[in-house]
Amino acid sequence: MHRPAPFAALLGLTRAASAIGDFRVQNDFCARVKGASDEVPVTYEDPATKEKTVRGTADGRKACLHHCLTCTATQAIVTGLGARALGIRVHPGAAAAALALSFGTHCIADRRVPGHGVLEKLADKTGKTNFYKLASHGMNGAFHLDDSWHHGWETVAALVATSKATDR
Repeated sequence: MHRPAPFAALLGLTRAASAIGDFRVQNDFCARVKGASDEVPVTYEDPATKEKTVRGTADGRKACLHHCLTCTATQAIVTGLGARALGIRVHPGAAAAALALSFGTHCIADRRVPGHGVLEKLADKTGKTNFYKLASHGMNGAFHLDDSWHHGWETVAALVATSKATDR
C-alpha cells in the first residue's frame, strides 16, 4: 500500500475525532477541574445544583485522566470506523501504539497546573510566555498552544498507525 493516502486519511480522522473528544465529549467538570492542584485549587460550581466545591490535585488528576480516556476512545472509534469505511487495514499493534502516544501526550498537555504545566514551561523556554497568557482580543494563547501540541502529536500518531497499514 502506498503510505501517503492512508496517512492523510488517518490524520484527518484522528484530528476530527480529537476535536469531537475535546469539545463535544469532554464534560464541563473535566474541562474546569483537570488543571486543579492543592496549591492552585479550582472552585467548581455544579451547573444543575449550583453547589460549589473546592477541587485539588486528586480531583484534577482524575478529571484529566477521565478526559484523556474519553478523548482517546473517541479517536479509536472514529478512526477505526473511518479506516474500515475507506478500506484501510491498520495493524493492531500500530493502532495501539498510536493511541497510547495520543493518550500520553494529551495527558501531558491537558494537566495545566498553573506554574507547573508542561505547555506553560515550554512557552516560557521558547519565548511564548506572553502568547500563552494572552486571553483577550478574541484570542486564548494557552488554547492555541495546546491545540498545536495535539496537532503535532496526532501527526506522529498517524505516522505510527500507518506504519504497517494495508488495503482491506
